[in-house]
Amino acid sequence: MIFIKKSKEVKITTQMMVYGSAAIALAFILSYVRLYRLPQGGTVTPASMLPMIIFSVMFGPIPGIIAGFAYGLLQYMQDGYVVHWAQFLLDYPIAFSLLGLAGLFRKNLLAATFIAGFGKFIMHFLSGIIFFSEYAPEGTPVAIYSLVYNGSFMLADILICAAIVLVPQINKMFNNLKSNVTTRR
Repeated sequence: MIFIKKSKEVKITTQMMVYGSAAIALAFILSYVRLYRLPQGGTVTPASMLPMIIFSVMFGPIPGIIAGFAYGLLQYMQDGYVVHWAQFLLDYPIAFSLLGLAGLFRKNLLAATFIAGFGKFIMHFLSGIIFFSEYAPEGTPVAIYSLVYNGSFMLADILICAAIVLVPQINKMFNNLKSNVTTRR
């Protein structure tokens, strides 16, 4: 209910759609560069979440959630693995939509990176517990298995994004881009 009310308050502009499309495209391209791939899904990429995080910080959580939803569908089409419709929702549209949570931390790109990554991780973690318990080694609690499995690639992705965000030139470039968007509203 809150999402619907808030989404009615957000005015979708041409500029927002252009930036969102560019963020989705860049994130999608970066997702093809796989630094490491896990056997039951999950990859470490060179900051493929970062364009979506930056878009969400620039335009807010609602546009970020919408763009993340679209990006999640593209991720499914790229290399999706589905065992159940609910697992599809958790691992693709919902998980990637939660990258929009970065928009809640518009003054701190590093905090935005961690909250967005954590939101995405929670969905993969739940999916692992519910749908991939058969992969847990005998005697290992399913929650621990899902935490380690999903935490491994998500933590790596989050730390790569955080390291890039901490580069002073990247932060300066982001602030210039953000101020350019803000002044045109």
